Parts: sequence; C-alpha cells; structure tokens
Amino acid sequence: MKNTFKHDLKGRTILLTGAGGPAPAGMISILRNYGARIITVDMQKFSPAFYLSDKSYLVPRGDSPEFLHSLSNICKKESVDALISIVDEELIKTLELETPSLKVIQPRLDFTKICLDKLKCMDALLNVGISCARSFLLSDIKSDKKYPLFLKPRVGRGSRGIGLVNSEEELNKFIKSSIYSTEELIVQPYIPGDEYTVSVVAWRDGTLYDVIPKKIVSKVGVTKIAVTERNKLIIDLCKSIQDNFRANGPFNVQLKLDKDGKPVVFEINPRFSTSTTLTIAAGFDELGGLLQLALAPEDFQGFGSWEENVVMIRHTSDQFMSLDQFKNYKIL
Repeated sequence: MKNTFKHDLKGRTILLTGAGGPAPAGMISILRNYGARIITVDMQKFSPAFYLSDKSYLVPRGDSPEFLHSLSNICKKESVDALISIVDEELIKTLELETPSLKVIQPRLDFTKICLDKLKCMDALLNVGISCARSFLLSDIKSDKKYPLFLKPRVGRGSRGIGLVNSEEELNKFIKSSIYSTEELIVQPYIPGDEYTVSVVAWRDGTLYDVIPKKIVSKVGVTKIAVTERNKLIIDLCKSIQDNFRANGPFNVQLKLDKDGKPVVFEINPRFSTSTTLTIAAGFDELGGLLQLALAPEDFQGFGSWEENVVMIRHTSDQFMSLDQFKNYKIL
C-alpha cells in the first residue's frame, strides 16, 4: 500500500495498553518501521503483543483503583514519551498522566466522558441535530416496543453484552441471561443497512485532518474484513461531530446506512480504531502523524492521502520461539 513510513521516532519510547487485544500487534509493526522503542501493558500474563515488544508489564484492570499508580510508575521508569490506550475503561484515567514530557494521544476529557456513556452520547448528538440512533434505558421502556430492537450496555466495549431481539419473548430471555440490569442496558432501533467504522483524525488545536470511512464486510466482535470508501454523507456527518464537540484527538465513529442511504451514528469510541492499520495501509498515517505532532511538531511531514477500495483482512499470525526464550521472556 501507499505508506512509506516517513515518520522518525528513533529514540522515542511509546507505550501501548491492551496488549491482549486485536490492535496492538499491527500498531507495533508500524511503530517498528519508525524506529520507536515499544512498551506494552496488559492485565493478562500471556497477552500476544507482549512478545512483540521491547518490554512488557502486567497492570491491574483499567477500572481498578491501582491502575493509574501502576501505569504512572511504568511510564516514569521507562521514560515513556507517548502513551496510547485503546481500552475504554482506561481512557479517563490515562489522560491524568499527561505532562510536558509525556503525551497521551487521545481526545480531550469532556469528549471522552460523553462518548463512554453511550446514552449520553446519543442524546448529545441528537441535541445538535446529528443523525443518530435514538436511545433509551431499557428500564424506561414500558410498552409499545417496536421490534426488532438492539440492546447493549450503557457503558461497555466491543460486542460484550449486546443482542438483537425480535419479540417480547426474546427480550425476556435476553434480560434473564444478561449480566446487566435493565438500568444498565440501552435500547436502540435496529438499523439493517451497511455498517461503517470511521477514523476521524483531529488534533489539539481543533484542526480536522481527515475522515476515513471503512465499510465493514465481516465483523466478529471486532472488524475482520473492511474496505475504505469515500462517502460524502459519512464524511460530512463526522466533520460535524468535530465541529460541535471539539474532540481534538483521534476518535472512531460507528454508524450504519438506513434504507435511504443516510448515515446513522450508533456509537463513538474516543480513541484510535482497532482498524487504524487499514487507515494507514490506505495511505493516511494517523498513528505516525499524530505522534509526530505530539512529540516533534517542528518535524511534522503530514499524513499523506488515502485511497479508497483498500481491503483489510484481519487474521491471526503465529509467532515462534524456543521454550527457553519463552521462559526467559520477562514480563515485569
């Protein structure tokens, strides 16, 4: 693809959280080409990205009271220059670590808080006239439900706790089996059209550098196959989100097209998308460009321009080492 890996991060230490997730391995491969030193952290001992990193650490859960102190100590010990979190439970806390010498690459706090509460997020979009899936607490829906309905936790990530129900009977079964109460679940109308995950690349001065829609071809929890696509309606809608809410950092919009081809937002993630590698492969280097803006803006060379019809096929990649290497790999 078009990426020529122009950004120079030699001598820089970048910390990625969520080493057990789908995104870090691809991000690490990009950062290696820039010459960066890479630290990863996760709560699980055998997280795959650990073995691709220069150093790895175990940390408490992102919603644990000990998480921030643990991560702060690692950043100081390893002289981390920039931190990137892709775990929703961590995002509010990681912003507290920002100092003149440590840059946290994510949107500003107010925007992050709005997006992490999915009900508040949809209400906020609705209030400024942005097309979105009107959402309600399940506990507030008493009668006259129009099926099918889509249910999800008010606070959560990935595909955990979600479900599509087509009748009252299916709804009752869902509620009975869910780990969430009706006060913790929101209801959205089901939109049967094509789904998109959209990278919106903004920065701290309010500049919106670009919007990259990616049509999802296959999704199992996370995006498995997607293709870049220029869609003016989607691009204009995402620009309006930045205009109204000033995210001023990278965020990801999830939406569907209704029967008339109109985009309808159903979620916003205030962080890099797990498909950021597709954005980069298409020619727009959101990862390297934002790191350069944060760490050495005087050397910023731009992001490049992206092509449509670039396809990502996500699959597992096996890594091999001797038993001695595995036993001797230090996870601190």
